[in-house]
Amino acid sequence: MFEPKIPYITLPEIPIVPSIGGADPITIKPFGTLVAIGVYVGWLIVHRQAKKLGFSLERFSQFIGWTLAGGFIGGHVFDVLLYHPSRLFDQSPGDALKDLLFIWRSQSSFGGFMGACLGMLAWKNRFRIKSVLPYCDTMASGFPVGWVFGRTGCSVAHDHPGLKSEHWLAVQYPGGGRFDLGLIEMLLTLPLALGFLASMRKPRPWGFYLGVMSLYYAPIRFGLDFLRARDVRDPDLRYGGLTPAQWLCIVLFGAGVLMLTRALASARRGETPVYGGVGPDGGPDGAGPAAGRAGDDGEEGDDEDDGEDEDEVDDEGDEDAPASSDAAPAKAGSAPKRKRSPEA
Repeated sequence: MFEPKIPYITLPEIPIVPSIGGADPITIKPFGTLVAIGVYVGWLIVHRQAKKLGFSLERFSQFIGWTLAGGFIGGHVFDVLLYHPSRLFDQSPGDALKDLLFIWRSQSSFGGFMGACLGMLAWKNRFRIKSVLPYCDTMASGFPVGWVFGRTGCSVAHDHPGLKSEHWLAVQYPGGGRFDLGLIEMLLTLPLALGFLASMRKPRPWGFYLGVMSLYYAPIRFGLDFLRARDVRDPDLRYGGLTPAQWLCIVLFGAGVLMLTRALASARRGETPVYGGVGPDGGPDGAGPAAGRAGDDGEEGDDEDDGEDEDEVDDEGDEDAPASSDAAPAKAGSAPKRKRSPEA
C-alpha cells in the first residue's frame, strides 16, 4: 500500500521589524529569499548570454528592470482580480486598496507573465525599440533556472496544496497526505532548465527559447491545475470548469507554436545570431555595429584608410612634380616610384 514519503518541511521567518500601528511586520521569509536568489541567478545567466550575443548591456539591464517590475506588480494584481476578487468587496475601500498595493502578500505565475508583458511593452514604447523578440528570447533562456528557485520557495511555503493522496509523491501535510503542486512543478522544471543551459553552447534563432518553454510549460501547468485542492480556505475560482491559469495555458501553447515555427523558419534562412557578433541594438553598450564584430579590433580598417591617404598624397605629389629628367633621385636603397601614365 502506498503512503506519502515526503516530509512536511517548513522554514521559520526571521523577524526584522515588528508590527507597528497595525502594519505588517517586516521579516525575512524563506519564500521571498528563494525567489530573490532565483531572480539573481537568472539575471546572471541572461546577462552572460546577452553579452555573448552582442547586446548593449545597459539597455538590456533596463529591459530586465522594467519586465521584472511589471511581473511582480502584475503577479499580485492579477492574483487578486482573477483568483480572489471577493477580497475587493468583502472589506472597506481602504483595505481593498491596501490589498492591491501590498504586492508581497500573494503572487500568481500567470499574473506575473501578463505583468511582465505589460512592463515589456511599456519599455518598448518608452525607448522606441523596434523589436523586442531578441530581448524576450534571451531572457527566456535563463528563466527556467530562476523558476526552479521560485518553485522551491513554493515547496517550503506549501502554498499550492493539491488533492489529498496516499501516493508516495504526496507530502505529509498536517491532517493527511496531499500533493504539493509547487514541489511537483519544481521537479518538472529541472529538465527544462538543464536543457536550456546545454543549448546555450551555441546560439539559437530568435524565438527558440520562448517557443520551447511555452510548449513545455503549458501542458504541465494545465494538467497540474486539475490537482488543485478545493477543500481549503479560499480555493481558486474556476471559470467554465477551468482555472484562470488553464485558460491562459491554451493561449500560451498557441503562442509557443508560433514562436517555434518562426524560429525554425529563421534557422532555415540562415538568420541565426552569432556569439561575438553585432547585437540587435547595434553593438555592446551602444558602441555601434563595428564594436561587436568578432575578431575586429579596428586596426584593419585603420590600415586600409592609411593606405588610401598615402595614395592620395602620392597622387598629389606626382601631379605637382615637373616631368623632366632633372627630378630628384630616389633615396639610396629604395625602389624608384612607378611613373603614372597620362590616363591615370
